[in-house]
Order: sequence, then C-alpha cells, then structure tokens
Amino acid sequence: MLRRFLPCLLLVAAVGAAEPRKPNIIFILSDDLAQGDLGCYGQKLIQTPNLDRMAKEGTRFTQGYCGTSVCAPSRTSLMLGQHTGHSPIRANRELKAEGQLPIPADSITVAKALKGSGYATACVGKWGMGMFDSPGSPLKQGFDHFFGYNCQSVAHSFFPATLWRNAEKVPLNPKPVPGRARQPEGEVRLEDWQGQTYASLPIVAEAEKFIAANRSRPFFLYLPFTEPHVAMQPPRAWVEKFPRDWDPVPYRGESGYLPHPRPRAGYAAMIALLDDHVGRVLSALERTGAAGRTLVVFSSDNGATHAGPPGTRFHIGGTDPAFFNSTAGLRGFKGSVFEGGIRVPMIARLPGRIPAGTVNATPGYFADWFPTLCEAAGLTPPADLDGESLWPALTTGETTPRRRPMVWVFPE
Repeated sequence: MLRRFLPCLLLVAAVGAAEPRKPNIIFILSDDLAQGDLGCYGQKLIQTPNLDRMAKEGTRFTQGYCGTSVCAPSRTSLMLGQHTGHSPIRANRELKAEGQLPIPADSITVAKALKGSGYATACVGKWGMGMFDSPGSPLKQGFDHFFGYNCQSVAHSFFPATLWRNAEKVPLNPKPVPGRARQPEGEVRLEDWQGQTYASLPIVAEAEKFIAANRSRPFFLYLPFTEPHVAMQPPRAWVEKFPRDWDPVPYRGESGYLPHPRPRAGYAAMIALLDDHVGRVLSALERTGAAGRTLVVFSSDNGATHAGPPGTRFHIGGTDPAFFNSTAGLRGFKGSVFEGGIRVPMIARLPGRIPAGTVNATPGYFADWFPTLCEAAGLTPPADLDGESLWPALTTGETTPRRRPMVWVFPE
C-alpha cells in the first residue's frame, strides 16, 4: 500500500519544497510632485483616493527623498543606486537633436539586476537617460520593452507628434501641440492648447497590457508618469472638476510653457489624473489576480515647480504651490536641495508583507531603492551601491536608523 502512494508523497514533498514565487515589482514615479500635493500627506484641495488607499494598505514614509532636485540625475540615482556624488549624471544635459546625456554602457541598473534573475522588465512612461542609438537606451539598460517618451524635453507637451515603442516612433497627434508659447493678449482658451490624443492615456493602457501579458511570471514595471510636470494640458473634463473661482486671472505663459485659462484648476486636474493612473494600475493587478504578490512603490523625482522670473505671480508653467501648500511649509522648490526641493511622497504596498496603515519616519532616498528591490526579490545587490535597503523598515513597520549618509550633489 505504501509503495502505491510513494510517488504521490514524493510529488507533494517536491511541490512543498519549491521556492516561493518572487514578487512582481511596480515602481510608479511622478514628475515634480511635492509631498504636500497628496491627500495622505495633508492636501486639502485635491482628492487623491487611489494614492490615499495605497497609503492605508501599506507604508507611507514621512522622510522620503528623491535622488536630487531635477529630473535626469534624480532618475539616474534611482536606476543605479548611487547618490549624485558618484552618479555619472549630475544635471539635466540636453543633446541635439533629441534626448539627454546617456548613462554609460557598463552601468548596472536595477532593471539589469532583476532581468538577470528572470524578471520580465518594462519601462512605460518617460525615460530621459539616453536615446536608442546611445548606451543609455532603456533597451540596453535592462528593459525588455519600452513605450512612451524617451526625451524629457519632448515630454513637456502632452500632445506630441509621436511616442516611442522600443526604438520605433509611433504616430500620436497629427497636429501636435508644442509645450511652450505665450499669449500676452486676448482670451486664453483651453482648446487652443489641446490636441487629439493626451499622451498619458496610451501610456497607462500600455502598462495595463504589460501587467496582463506577464501575469504568469515575475515582472518589473518601471512606470514614470509625466504628471504634474508642466505644460498644463489635462483634458477639459478633468479641469471642470475644480471650482471656477480658484482662478481670478488666466496664465499667459509669462513664466514659461503654455498659457492656461484656469491654471490652478489645471494643476489640480493633473494630480487628479495622476491618481487615476495609479488607480488603473491597481485595478489591472486585481483583474489579473496579481495584487497580493506585487510590490507597488510610488514616489516623485523632485519637489514642486520653482518660481518664475522676477515680477511674475506664477511659478514656472503657471503653477501656484503656495495656493495648494504643496511643500507643506518646507523651504525651497525644484532645483533646490533645501527640503522642499528633495523631500517627496514615498509609499509602498505589498499585502501580507508590508503592514497596512503604517506611517514610517525612517529616512530614505532614491539610492536606497536598488538594494531594497533586490532584497524584496531575494537577490544580492551589487557591492558598490550608495543606498541601503529599506526592506527591514517596510516589512516590520518600524522606524529604522540609517547606517549610511544620504548625499545630494547638485552643480546645476
């Protein structure tokens, strides 16, 4: 009798001994979003229910910081696990005709590390660390798939002529709208600065497709959305969600980027849209049954947009951080290494591993996420990283003292 059931017993033992599946990882990055712009960090005028839900179901860091106070070097710090004293990219450096200074070919990115461990990898959104003919191409830096903006300057318009799918341009708007213009006189009309397809919508759809296509294997999805970076061009339906009496005067482009008839409503609409993008990603995980095994992280590449030229009432692009109390009383904005320029929202959720409803005062910054994601995936991180893993703080819910300093070098 025992001999008859022995193969079954051996099969059960083998299944029981199998390694648990590695968690999926989604890292959602916003663009120029201050900590105080979210409801879970105290925002009173803009509702962010999906990000607030993430905070309730996971951990919200009160001392979370980006890599530095502008786009490209901050994102490089995230990808390489290095502070900007060691990182090869320390400023926004534009190249002709399109793109930014690339990260070197021999860079070890977090995407390369995860791909080498069997993860399917994709970057969907804004890259800005090297065009496709350069060593910094996302396709050469560990990503199997790319869709979105490669050049961060092109991303200043939400109605560009094209996006990229891998190394091929995809037509988007037959009549693209440039990201910069002025209108000193006359009625400022929202429809004059709108195109056919708002770029973030196909970007979110691409993320949903990637999640569905990789439901049966571990995946890493880097999802750098463009909101709320100016120019302000959210669709009218989103602008109309906010009070008309917020905006006594239009923005005419005097502080750069595009005019807007209702700039405060326009800014709030971009943050509401960003929150909706996050909600769609969470819903895609639930539809595929992957929500319980997916680590979702949310943060921002730097703080709120900085002040405009002397004598102007608006910050760059028509933003008004004072109206929304975006910096929550912190000094400085984007482009500054004061707290307001580098302290950002930082939220993480993984049901069953990260305690729900935790508010954590552990100091952490972008260089920490490379070793953190490696530990979450059961990998040994490279030895020369500047960051330290936040995984113990995340999984215990306890504030953890740092061993390594957080460093920001900003020559720009």
